[in-house]
Amino acid sequence: MPALIEQFARAVREAADAGRPLRLRGGGSKDFYGQSLVGEVLDTRAYAGIVEYDPTELVVTARCGTPLVELEAALAAKRQMLACECPHFGATATIGGAVATGLSGPGRQAAGSVRDFVLGAKLLDGRADVLDFGGRVMKNVAGYDVSRLLAGSLGTLGLILEVSLKTLPMPVATATLSFELPEDKAVHTLNQWGGKPLPVSASAWCDGQLRVRLSGAAAAVRAARETLGGERVEDEQACAFWLGLREQTDVFFTAGDAPLWRLSLPPTAPSSGLAGDVLIEWGGALRWLRSGADAASVRAAAVKAGGHATLFRGSAELKAGAGVFQALPDAMMRIHRKLKAQFDPAGIFNRGRMYSEF
Repeated sequence: MPALIEQFARAVREAADAGRPLRLRGGGSKDFYGQSLVGEVLDTRAYAGIVEYDPTELVVTARCGTPLVELEAALAAKRQMLACECPHFGATATIGGAVATGLSGPGRQAAGSVRDFVLGAKLLDGRADVLDFGGRVMKNVAGYDVSRLLAGSLGTLGLILEVSLKTLPMPVATATLSFELPEDKAVHTLNQWGGKPLPVSASAWCDGQLRVRLSGAAAAVRAARETLGGERVEDEQACAFWLGLREQTDVFFTAGDAPLWRLSLPPTAPSSGLAGDVLIEWGGALRWLRSGADAASVRAAAVKAGGHATLFRGSAELKAGAGVFQALPDAMMRIHRKLKAQFDPAGIFNRGRMYSEF
């Protein structure tokens, strides 16, 4: 494996010397996410494998090219999981890509985001130096938490060679309940439940139907079922539903070709009033909107509600015109530029993938 790292480092040095962009790429299952794909591909899949896994410490360390399915299978064999439920969006997904995109699935509501599970990372920066951040234990030393900064950076700061992640035990029991509720009532109900000691691990509302997943000890799940009521969804059907939600194979995501927007809002935010189909996750904090509404209207509605909007899936023309990510305030953009300059002074990594400015 040291030979592979040196191969990566040589490619970085050559690209930096020539001012030539490099496109960091694992399985490519999330190539659709973000803006332009620019530069010569640096394929990370050869640098794969689990470096260390201690189930008793709830920590796993894996190389960037490790297939996500392989890592999840190793955890499942010990009745453990990545509780944020990273989406794959294809059989080729790697753990490096999962961390770089920072995307979480239905479990984000209760367990936290990908960023919350990152304990440490090994990074190849734009100077071809290998840097270590964080550690492989739950209690890390004080200092800048750079390892978590890498989550969601879309490879713009460097090549994530290895990552250490917190794992969690699989729940002993799960159950999914279904309720017929309009959108406003569903959001209100979810926020009421959010303030109670209920083992809600995921929720989703769409087209008048609210589904809630309960996870935890058998007694806790049973008590919550009795408290909440609703109609019990068969386990096999429920599993298929949550998987379809995570992987966006559910009919909401596959029907039609209108742009798909991802709105991050306060959980109590009312309906945006925009035309289109809506799916609500994370107790109201995540709103998926499939709509032909213009980008300015979508983003204005998100800001008015106290959040922001991301163009998750759309045409290349729309991405170029509207931008995938909402524009940052000047002060925040200055921080981004300074971080980029420190980690990637020649500006070679995934140029333009996040913002056109870098």
